[in-house]
Amino acid sequence: QVQLVESGGGLVQAGDSLRLSCQASGRTSSNYFMGWFRQAQGKEREFVAAIRWTYDNTYYADSVKGRFTISRDNAKMTVYLQMNSLKPEDTAVYYCAARRQLVVSLAQQGYDYWGQGTQVTVSP
Repeated sequence: QVQLVESGGGLVQAGDSLRLSCQASGRTSSNYFMGWFRQAQGKEREFVAAIRWTYDNTYYADSVKGRFTISRDNAKMTVYLQMNSLKPEDTAVYYCAARRQLVVSLAQQGYDYWGQGTQVTVSP
């Protein structure tokens, strides 16, 4: 089992920045992919970004490219999502997820473990 705990959400204004953290524990593996997803009220959960514990390949949704950066600290078993130039449409619950495969997935169905989510609200 893998446990994931997100933190760092909050209420900010448009143009501000936030950094989300995802602390992983349990039976993690360097082959896992770690992803961030978000779900706005009344909408489907959508992919935001992904990274592997090893190697520096990163993947982003078009809507966040150039504004969000995913990174990891292997020693701390923590994945981060740096969010800059936030927009009201970024308002959502953000979830951290882990995938037990060597190939990245942009679909929520491809992830095996999920955190409880952290709320990000961006006011105009």
